[in-house]
Amino acid sequence: MDSAASDASRVTAAKIVIAGGFGAGKTTLVGAISEITPLTTEAVMTAAGVHVDDTSAVPAKSTTTVAMDFGRITIARDLILYLFGTPGQTRFWFMWDELIRGALGAVVIVDTRRIQDSFTAIDFFEHRDLPYLAAVNCFDGAPEYDIDEVREALALADHVPLILIDARSRESVKQLLITVVEHALSVLTTTPV
Repeated sequence: MDSAASDASRVTAAKIVIAGGFGAGKTTLVGAISEITPLTTEAVMTAAGVHVDDTSAVPAKSTTTVAMDFGRITIARDLILYLFGTPGQTRFWFMWDELIRGALGAVVIVDTRRIQDSFTAIDFFEHRDLPYLAAVNCFDGAPEYDIDEVREALALADHVPLILIDARSRESVKQLLITVVEHALSVLTTTPV
């Protein structure tokens, strides 16, 4: 076996799901870190969605994810992460069970302007025993809260990591992904079978 084939056989691929409310930054996060051109299923928002999608906190939003976002990042020579961003609107939640199939872990992106939009994703991952963390996306002009206040508002268990991120920053997203992989591995290695 040549060394290239041997190296390829030692590479581990893992799936990470990125969830959160409508306009929380999922597509932005995948685009900020992906080493390939991300696959997005963005569609222009139309008048038909005016009474369905609440854009009051994100008035400049003109597109929305209608299926998923997909990206890939090589974290280390032997670790590739495949990122799957979920659609945020309730009418697309039926896809979430398929998107998490085979996932190592998940991220719930939290927007402090609409913190209640995070509850569904948190409940979803908790009920499916998928290791996850919560990441407060630090939007310009968004209310800032002490991390313990956010943890309390989200009713997060102490073992669930809660971090601050900038979904536009490649380095911030990279640190987030490292944290979710480490968390997922620690949960999976300490959970009895």
